[in-house]
Amino acid sequence: MQKRMGEAVARVARKVNDTVENKTDSLDLANCKLIAFPVGIYKAMRSVTEGIHHISLANNELKSLTSRFVTPFSQLRELNLAGNYLHRLPEEVTSLLHLRAINLSRNRFRRFPEPLTTVTTLESIDLEENEITEVPAEKLATMASLRSLNLRENPVGPDVRLLVRPLVPFDLLLSPEEPVPKA
Repeated sequence: MQKRMGEAVARVARKVNDTVENKTDSLDLANCKLIAFPVGIYKAMRSVTEGIHHISLANNELKSLTSRFVTPFSQLRELNLAGNYLHRLPEEVTSLLHLRAINLSRNRFRRFPEPLTTVTTLESIDLEENEITEVPAEKLATMASLRSLNLRENPVGPDVRLLVRPLVPFDLLLSPEEPVPKA
């Protein structure tokens, strides 16, 4: 067990060092078994956080993100948090003024993460395979940059389907409705 943990820590450290040394615009910490965003990364990446445009924390074991995660990455354009255990986002996500795409598929959201509705640059929101039943249709309709909202595999009700479709000027992806069983 300790050996595997040590290997995981070493893998994260290598990926962070590669990003810092090569001054790339991406940080890929997908599939690293992270249960939290490592605090030490902030210090290690201090010199390059402004240049990070893409972060992937997909397929980890994150249950939450802190406000501290969001603020250093002010130039972030794409954030992939798919395949975690998240059920909410910090309010500070509204400070990501360049964010264009966020992938929150395969998480545990029961409600649409409303802070996203104030991120005016968002073009794509992926919330496939969550537990969302309602969406803030009126707020989504005001998102001028939004081009795609994926709500497939969510238990959205028929009232949501009727409410959303006429209001939204973007592609709305929903699972097909289950046929009503005949008596």
